[in-house]
Amino acid sequence: MTSPGATPPPSAMRSPVDALVLVDLQTAFVSGPDAVPGAAALLDRTSDLLDRARAAGAVVVHLQNDGPPGADDEPGTPGWELYLPLKPGPREHVIRKPRDDGFDATPLGENLVSAGVRSLAICGVMSEMCVHATAKTALARGYRVVLPYDAHATYDIPAVPGVADKIPAHIVSRVAAWSLGNQPENTTPTSAVTF
Repeated sequence: MTSPGATPPPSAMRSPVDALVLVDLQTAFVSGPDAVPGAAALLDRTSDLLDRARAAGAVVVHLQNDGPPGADDEPGTPGWELYLPLKPGPREHVIRKPRDDGFDATPLGENLVSAGVRSLAICGVMSEMCVHATAKTALARGYRVVLPYDAHATYDIPAVPGVADKIPAHIVSRVAAWSLGNQPENTTPTSAVTF
């Protein structure tokens, strides 16, 4: 087994992907006391993916959720801002989205088609919501999807007294990836993703 951050053996490396989609890496979710569990490690891994995608000239898309009034990610609030530094250009885009699915009511699909993208890596938050919804649509549209298991995160699901115990965030993330079926490469570590 390869340790986190180590380069896996060549036999474990995956075929390169054409694009990186960073889902909702917004200040409200990845910094401060209300960040997802393991936010620092998530940011390290997504920053690594972003650096490698840029170096390879891959398409990079930052999805930015527009939350409702009063939400932590309400447009224009500090929590709504993207956390990672941007380098907008012909191969790097910011796409605002009104719903969980990054393809729904956005130009994401058009951008990927016009850039000739056939495969993509998806990372970010929340595993069972926006990451899952975006990956599911990408699969339905025929894209090869790599969902690095260590580059998406979410919150614990709180206990419901008399019904269910708390479900830890890492279990929620694993189930969200598993529920996509056997098409996505969802047991791939970040270190094995290539562009």
